[in-house]
Amino acid sequence: MGMVGNNWFPSVLKVPLGRQLQNKTLWRCIVPPYLNYPTRLTPISCKLPESGTEDNPTFTGKRLHKNKDRMEDYNVAMKRMMRNPYEYHHDLGMNYTFITDYLIVGSQPQKPEDIDHLKKEEGVTYILNLQQDKDVDYWGIDLQSIIRRCHELEIGHIRRPAKDFDPGSLRSELPKAVASLEWAISQGKGRVYVHCTAGLGRAPAVAIAYLFWFCRMNLNEAYDMLTSKRPCGPNKTAIRGATYDLSKNDPFKEPFENLPEYAFEDIADWERNLIQDRVRSLRNT
Repeated sequence: MGMVGNNWFPSVLKVPLGRQLQNKTLWRCIVPPYLNYPTRLTPISCKLPESGTEDNPTFTGKRLHKNKDRMEDYNVAMKRMMRNPYEYHHDLGMNYTFITDYLIVGSQPQKPEDIDHLKKEEGVTYILNLQQDKDVDYWGIDLQSIIRRCHELEIGHIRRPAKDFDPGSLRSELPKAVASLEWAISQGKGRVYVHCTAGLGRAPAVAIAYLFWFCRMNLNEAYDMLTSKRPCGPNKTAIRGATYDLSKNDPFKEPFENLPEYAFEDIADWERNLIQDRVRSLRNT
């Protein structure tokens, strides 16, 4: 992804992270001591594809035209179905943002070399992939070569597929995805990279749910903290719905759809403890 909203990013955009961590809410998240990394100075990075020339310029032109059409179709669908102004630019390579010192949210790795970059430059030891097979196929990604490279570099590759642009699918898959994320972080081996296709919907929603359920933030605090770092439009209602699903025992509870829009933007301590227990129980499912 090369553009978020109307902002183009260079190869590496450096912003003093210390200014963004002034919000004390972030520090309520319990960070294992073995994940006490040095402060990062690159909250948003865009790994540009290597430049070069093709032997067949006609073929190159056709491929670029096809890729442009694919991106335009994807962005039209994203704006219509997610109702946000953000765009994904596949041709500018993998794009990601540091949310915390141990959690990175970004777009899909496109080739094995992206895995080398994440390992060597960012210390990533787990990748959580939220894409369905059809998402990968749409962009012509050789996922098996990426998984093989993860194995060679001893990076854990975890898949928790959720349907793109589908709040209902996101709501139902969030607990398992957060279970995998929380487990990977708890291992303390390195940073965790969470991605969907563009890193604008599913992946940030999983990160926000993790911050909400495990880092003692309310939903708005977690949402605002993430979107201030990575401009994106994850579905807040899906996160609230998943919170509702996890936190109640009463079989006669009022349907979520009947509740006001602010319901489950915050939770009591007993609800958070219940959610954490239920999420952890999903690790091996």
